[in-house]
Amino acid sequence: MSSSLEMPRGSPSKKQSSSIPISAEERNVVVEPLWEEALKRKLNGEEELLWEKMFDELNTFKANNGHCSVPTNYERNKSLGHWVNKQRYLYKKNALKSNHLQRLNSVGFVWNLHD
Repeated sequence: MSSSLEMPRGSPSKKQSSSIPISAEERNVVVEPLWEEALKRKLNGEEELLWEKMFDELNTFKANNGHCSVPTNYERNKSLGHWVNKQRYLYKKNALKSNHLQRLNSVGFVWNLHD
């Protein structure tokens, strides 16, 4: 058995390709939007995992402090302070996902610190 890669038996060789040749322009029209959509879904998935992690940290903060009013410059967890501030910003811009809004409301999230 040789160490070089060989075409599996029964599969078309390069000369016998069963695919219809398409131009690079046609390929870009079809393939690039598919890759963009897959990338968006992957990023959205990672973004959702991060949101869940921060929501868990908010719940820990609430368990320790009895409220969800995390200061923006919270020294013990600066990323939580920034995340909470971002949720308030998205809420004001009406850009917060509805499921996130419901979950934040369910734990007593404070939308306006000045109330």
